[in-house]
Amino acid sequence: MDEPVCAAPGEMSFGDALGELEGIVTALESGQLELEESLDRYQRGVELLQALKAKLEDAQQKVTALIGELEGEAAQPE
Repeated sequence: MDEPVCAAPGEMSFGDALGELEGIVTALESGQLELEESLDRYQRGVELLQALKAKLEDAQQKVTALIGELEGEAAQPE
């Protein structure tokens, strides 16, 4: 039941990382994994969660910058 780790979490798309994390949560909640596999999946889940959080923070900064640009353009007289 080992799933191959294909990519580093930071290199994955947001959707792929989220999908893998959801799969890990489902597997852990099933209670069907051996202790070692549970620990490995939990560790991978933490790595994915950190990468997802970083991607969200980056997206938030970009949106904030874009809003700032739009507000700056709106404040300039034409």
